Amino acid sequence: MSRVQLALRVSDLEGSIAFYRSLLGAEPAKRRPGYANFAIAEPPLKLVLIEGEPDRPTVLDHLGVEVETTAEVTEATARLSALGLRTAVENDTTCCYALQDKVWVHGPGAEPWEVYTVKADAPAAVSIDPAGKADAEPCSCGQPDSSG
Repeated sequence: MSRVQLALRVSDLEGSIAFYRSLLGAEPAKRRPGYANFAIAEPPLKLVLIEGEPDRPTVLDHLGVEVETTAEVTEATARLSALGLRTAVENDTTCCYALQDKVWVHGPGAEPWEVYTVKADAPAAVSIDPAGKADAEPCSCGQPDSSG
């Protein structure tokens, strides 16, 4: 099953969890420090909440399409590249407390989209950030590469 992902950066994680628990009628599927996600079967949705700065409005962090297999990520990469979209592939990356394969593209308004599969949970991860990234740096999931 594929589902759309909506990742929001929220200033009040606990308040947001309580609100979305009520709205969606479901408990979070995963909770870690500064992070929660709801995996909703109907409509197919993964709502990700990422703790942001205090006293700031909620903002879109990134969007995604979760697929079941790495082969589907590879197919999406080929299709998006063939359409002339700039892709950024990340295989075997630990991000958002999970081991993932993914490809990033950006919409016309620079909104980041990922097509990804979760290969395994990563309970030993210490933050939402990809492994090797300093915890003090803000999360830059799907942000355009400034190097080129």
